[in-house]
Amino acid sequence: MNNNVKKDLALYEELEVSVKLIQLGFGEFQNLDMANDFYHLPFQLMSSGFERLMKCHICLGYFEMHHNYPNPDLFIKELKHDLLSIKRHIIEQYFKTKSIPALKEDLKYITENQDLDHLIGLLSEFGKFARYYNLDVVTGAKKPSIDVKTLWKEYETSLLIKDKNLLGKISTLDKQKEVSDAITRIIIVKLEVFIRAIARQFTLGQLGKLAKQYSPAVFSFLMLQDNELGTTDYRKHTTRYKEKGRRPHKRTSLDKIQTKMNKNYVSKKITKDEFDGDWPFYADEVIIECREQHWCVVTINGYDYALNGSAQGRFKIEDAHGAGMAILGKSTGAFIDMALELGNQNNVTSSST
Repeated sequence: MNNNVKKDLALYEELEVSVKLIQLGFGEFQNLDMANDFYHLPFQLMSSGFERLMKCHICLGYFEMHHNYPNPDLFIKELKHDLLSIKRHIIEQYFKTKSIPALKEDLKYITENQDLDHLIGLLSEFGKFARYYNLDVVTGAKKPSIDVKTLWKEYETSLLIKDKNLLGKISTLDKQKEVSDAITRIIIVKLEVFIRAIARQFTLGQLGKLAKQYSPAVFSFLMLQDNELGTTDYRKHTTRYKEKGRRPHKRTSLDKIQTKMNKNYVSKKITKDEFDGDWPFYADEVIIECREQHWCVVTINGYDYALNGSAQGRFKIEDAHGAGMAILGKSTGAFIDMALELGNQNNVTSSST
């Protein structure tokens, strides 16, 4: 095997690694919740994945222009591990729009979006220095690195404050997970649009013949449609998700009798066609149920899933998003509200009779 072929194969492998790291990083970010705030892992994965992907982009662009790969000094001495500098280098040297509207939008976004730069900047600082923040504090370093976790959480809080609808839900215990998931989705969308912009250059830009050959490696981001942004469940790539036991409850004859006979159980079938809003479930038909005015359950294809946290704790069943029955990033809050309303109406009716 000659040296050029070895370089080509190594570049393709690096490209595959970068995409897998990003997907794992997104998945671990989606895994974060009230019981798991280990930001270090998604930061590590995303910062490495972004750096590798952008450097692969540069290698392909350089190869198209010069018919060989760049000198290592470009990465070691000039660009180093600064993600914002790497991004600027791509924009200045290797990002072409060819008057294609989608690529013009991509360029505008990756050049002008301040939120994107803020997020990439934090990941860059983490990759360069901040992963050792705690050790800097312990050892009393004269110029300690920044606390990326705290700054990231502050950014998440700023997103919450900007959204009055989400802000109004944060004080309700059963809706805190919905709020957290919504904030996560907003951030994932921003980063997905960036990765998609890089991926589109492989086919629509001018990265060259080799980039087109390598485009299958970035296919999952390349083909993302606007209506799919923020809905991919990247958790399936993570070990934690694979090892987590699925606990859907298959409805039995006793459950059906309970629903019919117990006056404190009230249910309603809802179809996708009749729902006025963004339908969050993969199935086109569900049954919502409110039990004892508090516990909200959704039945999908004969299995029960929790809609709110209290039902999840009471019946030891998985929530619809966690079970993969609801589209990640799409809120089931409207169905919780409808179920609770059913319970309230049932209580009023029962009290008056």
